[in-house]
Amino acid sequence: MPAVRFTPSMPLQPTSSHPIYDWRILRAGRLRLDGGSMFGVVPKAIWSRLVAPDEHNRIPLQTNCLLLSPSASGSAGGSAKARAATDPRAEPGANGFILIETGFGSKWTDKERGFYDLERRDVAEALREIDVAPDQIAHVIVTHLHFDHAAGLTRLNEKGEAVPTFPNADVFVQRLEWSDALANKSTMNRTYLRDHLDPIADRVHLVDGEKEVLPGITAWPMPGHTWGQQAVRFNDAQGTVVFAGDVLPTVNHVGLPFSLAYDMEPYTSMLSKKHLYEQAIAGDWRLALDHEPGAHVVFRVREDASTKGKFTLEPAT
Repeated sequence: MPAVRFTPSMPLQPTSSHPIYDWRILRAGRLRLDGGSMFGVVPKAIWSRLVAPDEHNRIPLQTNCLLLSPSASGSAGGSAKARAATDPRAEPGANGFILIETGFGSKWTDKERGFYDLERRDVAEALREIDVAPDQIAHVIVTHLHFDHAAGLTRLNEKGEAVPTFPNADVFVQRLEWSDALANKSTMNRTYLRDHLDPIADRVHLVDGEKEVLPGITAWPMPGHTWGQQAVRFNDAQGTVVFAGDVLPTVNHVGLPFSLAYDMEPYTSMLSKKHLYEQAIAGDWRLALDHEPGAHVVFRVREDASTKGKFTLEPAT
């Protein structure tokens, strides 16, 4: 792979063409993964002080997704007519909600569920709990295509066939991630699953590098965990929110070396994390964590004044 070159990403400023968004966290299902794999080179003697493993050495995780809709206050300077045209309550489908990430979905046998202690829950159930139907999702953005982030893109129909979970939605993913997923380029041979790729192939929008994929929503590369992982950035009424994928899965991964054994390039992942922190501090970004199981999922990052290169997270609303 070519050398990674990081370029500054600036916070979005709401304008007449860049709406601000209302959003909420969806809990799409608990799971457990091996603690050693989740902390990579960090010894168990250290990481087990942060989170206690179960009898199988697995730690608790969550699949957090974000549901967005244009803010009731509209974009800065936007007209009431323009707001009505994008109000997801007005008409499902093309003018519907935006979903970031989809979790592990529902297409699992009991044996497979046992491997990862998968909760019998998926993103569709989380949506139903807030009275949102799958056909009201107009756009889906995934950070990458591992099963615990993208298997929820599809479900099994009454014939046992994998079909799109969100029949009216297009899907945004980095071009490199899509090609790697189809080629199964991963250290794990059972994470890029064709039953969550093939059924949505005709609705995928391939993103090349940093790009505003929807009005006011920018995706940009966050390499390391996979070569094609992307982060997602948008503005709400309080400022900038970032969903950064597995570069920072839980609060216990705040340390720069705390990367995953699943990472394709751990050193690159560490550089991505450091660069993300620098931007987040400069722009006062809030970071939403994809696998954090605790009560707080959204954090601001701060540099430790007493130790150079050390960072901490503080809960944010």
